[in-house]
Amino acid sequence: MSGTETELPPHVRRIAIIVAAGKGERAGSGMPKQFVDYLDKPLLMHSIEAFADWPLCDAIIVVIAPDQIELAQSIVGNEPNVSFVAGGDSRRQSVLNALQSIASYESDTRVFIHDAARPGLSLSILDRLDNALDSARGAIPALPVVDSLCRADDLSIVEHIDRTELWRIQTPQAFHFGSILKAHGEWNVGQEATDDAMVLRASGEQVVIVEGDEALQKITYASDFSRSDLTEPTLHNTRIFRTGIGYDVHRLASGDELWLCGIKMDHEKGLAGHSDADVALHALTDALLGAMALGDIGEHFPPSDPRWKGASSEQFVKYAAGLVRAKHGEIINVDLTIICEAPKIGPYRQQMRQSVADMLDLSFERVSIKATTTERLGFTGREEGIATQAITTVAIPDHQE
Repeated sequence: MSGTETELPPHVRRIAIIVAAGKGERAGSGMPKQFVDYLDKPLLMHSIEAFADWPLCDAIIVVIAPDQIELAQSIVGNEPNVSFVAGGDSRRQSVLNALQSIASYESDTRVFIHDAARPGLSLSILDRLDNALDSARGAIPALPVVDSLCRADDLSIVEHIDRTELWRIQTPQAFHFGSILKAHGEWNVGQEATDDAMVLRASGEQVVIVEGDEALQKITYASDFSRSDLTEPTLHNTRIFRTGIGYDVHRLASGDELWLCGIKMDHEKGLAGHSDADVALHALTDALLGAMALGDIGEHFPPSDPRWKGASSEQFVKYAAGLVRAKHGEIINVDLTIICEAPKIGPYRQQMRQSVADMLDLSFERVSIKATTTERLGFTGREEGIATQAITTVAIPDHQE
């Protein structure tokens, strides 16, 4: 659709806006770079498919040059929930056109504005941005500058620049719809904005930073289309999926605290163990390690080691998650089943989900926690202990195999 108003379903809460209206002349291909094949598909499709794979994304708007809309539609095909808006004379005007096309939507709808020239978009980035919007009006992914910087005149250094507070800004950039629409409408700085965060800050709103991703580097020149460092880490179309399963049991005992999923439970008995005995987090740790074929929790945190006496099991989960990410892996989802007669898990379920989501830096919707009983059979049925089964799916680059 290229009209002035984009027709989206009424339930929409998160909208992706992919800016692809540029000419891409520096790519040297003779056609706009968003249509040039990259890893066997048009560059634009990487961003569309990444948002389409994100469970929280309700709709995708592609901003395209007016004379390229038919070409874009033919490339995208029948991809659901994708619509098109004609771009403007500048990037800022193109974004404003997209925002105005959904002007009837509620101000707290969340928009994720992304450059089509950044194909390495992962679900983790989207989750981090979405979580940041719980307490901010705008959020951007960024990476700290690690190289030394200087200002030069005719190839002669004039001064060195302190890089301590410098960051490399990336997209997508996430905003509450009402705030970013108002900021774009009021923009009168007298120069073109380099990104949407600049527009929101000019309106007096705060923008927060979340951890970026090297895979989000922008493709600008012809040589970028063949650079391996832009293709290996996290592109979703080069990944394989692996599943890990964890199972753990701990005995209930008087005098101990009862921790499950990082939440202290109100119960007459607690779980006995060398650490805090959080049986759910132990199973989750094993599931993450299992997905990566990295052994089990006992190998990494042996109960004979006094360092782990009374330790919070949260650090075990974060350690295992760190091993996944060290291999450029991404945790897709977690499913935990807690097996016990008591305590009742229902009153704590949502708090547990949020706790695990925070540990893994995942969105709430990607963490499932269930509870069941054994109909009074076995040690759990006699309330002698609690068991937990955990299943997790991770995605890793296929070269890891």
